[in-house]
Amino acid sequence: MAQDLNLSAAVRENLLALKSTEILIARTQNRLSTGLKVASPIDDPRVFFEAKALSDNARDVGEKKEGVDQGISSVTTALEGIEGIDALVQQMKGLIISARTATGNQLASLVTQYNELRTQVDNLARDANYQGLNLVNGTGQTLSVQFSTDTTSFLNIASVDLRVNTTGGMSLTSAVNFSLASILDAAATAIQAAIGTLRGQAQSLASNIAILQTRLDFNTAYVNLHEEGAGKLNLADLTEEGASLVALQTRQQLGINSLAFAGQAEQSILQLFR
Repeated sequence: MAQDLNLSAAVRENLLALKSTEILIARTQNRLSTGLKVASPIDDPRVFFEAKALSDNARDVGEKKEGVDQGISSVTTALEGIEGIDALVQQMKGLIISARTATGNQLASLVTQYNELRTQVDNLARDANYQGLNLVNGTGQTLSVQFSTDTTSFLNIASVDLRVNTTGGMSLTSAVNFSLASILDAAATAIQAAIGTLRGQAQSLASNIAILQTRLDFNTAYVNLHEEGAGKLNLADLTEEGASLVALQTRQQLGINSLAFAGQAEQSILQLFR
């Protein structure tokens, strides 16, 4: 009947030491390859789930940050549209001023130019869209930007109508002629009102851009801080782990040598019985 092989205390002790060293080497090599000292709940449940909670929060807010950034682009597009419309309306104002001293064919030409600028105002308003959203080409559209996973943390920006050929837009009626002072006065008053509307809307959009930029900066810092916090919990110090690997490999080699010496000692004892 076969008998179990009994190892000497010295050999058994060296084998256990080698096994322990191999486990530590494997752990260190895994940390070096992944960059993590806590890669799973098995490594350290408390640290793993604390780091995961921080990473999850960073990811959630990071997703919202992209929406905020896109919101800034949408509002900036609308603001650029308003500035373009304002430039066209300023040109219309210049035509009204010129019409006060113009005569004959000059007046007819100014009327044509005035009506063309009205058309271009609407064209520009129609083109001021970003990813299908237009905040200046009529009411009914809303830009809704969510800042975080908190459902009450958001900003809504409603669209406005800055066209001139619509009932709800700016009142700049088509010019038929500029021969009468009363017509020019009415046109000048309407243009000045339109300029006031444009400036008011531009100020409102600029304020909203400032809010969105502030939230974008905050979300960026929030994500960075949470990722940094998670890293403090679970990232490995690669320099330290590299030094540890060298020390463990040295220990492993010494353990192998010790095991060989223990085996040689047993062989020496065996020679005494021969």
